[in-house]
Amino acid sequence: MMGPINSNWLFQSAMSSLQQSSATNGSGAANSQMPGMAGPGSFMMLLMAAMMENVQQMQTPMQQAPAANNLSFTTLASSSYNPAVANLTMQHKDVATSAADQSDLKFRPVQFLKLDGQLDGKLSGTAVHFIEAGKKYDIDPNLLSAIAVHETGNGSSRAANEKNNIAGMMGKNGLRSYESVADSIYDMARNLRQNYLNQGKESIAQIGAKYAPVGAANDPTGLNNHWTQGVSKFYTQLT
Repeated sequence: MMGPINSNWLFQSAMSSLQQSSATNGSGAANSQMPGMAGPGSFMMLLMAAMMENVQQMQTPMQQAPAANNLSFTTLASSSYNPAVANLTMQHKDVATSAADQSDLKFRPVQFLKLDGQLDGKLSGTAVHFIEAGKKYDIDPNLLSAIAVHETGNGSSRAANEKNNIAGMMGKNGLRSYESVADSIYDMARNLRQNYLNQGKESIAQIGAKYAPVGAANDPTGLNNHWTQGVSKFYTQLT
């Protein structure tokens, strides 16, 4: 591809040759050495015109290209987020908010950057899933996050790392295993909407009394004694 300097040189050289040809048109020697160069409609003139037209067409997009690269960047507001597509392998059914839910724990906008910065370990990079699950099931994303942070030691528990279980959800054979952390988040949100908030549980303490009952057979070390306090602390930090 010819640049602007090469194409100008070609044009100037061609015009110089044509002028020399025209100047010596009267002599038989010049005409015999450069046949077809004399008239403005000659073959060589047409050829040179076509070549120059092609060069100009190639240069046009090159000259305009920099304008297309004038990108502008803006800083995202702290309350905005990028709704990435969750890698969900389970089918999470819709559960509508019932009239029995009189709590103050319904979905509300959260500061994505603040939430994202608080999550660590296995919970790193999952803020968007807490927000999207909160939207789907009409639950404050900060509540979902606070429960997950407490249950997993902020993404460091064995259940989180080996089973992608970030909410202590139980199955027939003990702790459930999930294909992804996103699946676990959505399943926790569905469970809270269907079996807690829609059943009139209005506070973290009321949720905790059922979610992590003190003295439960599957809690031999008494961790459930700290559930309400721990979740409440993280919820306050996030909000």
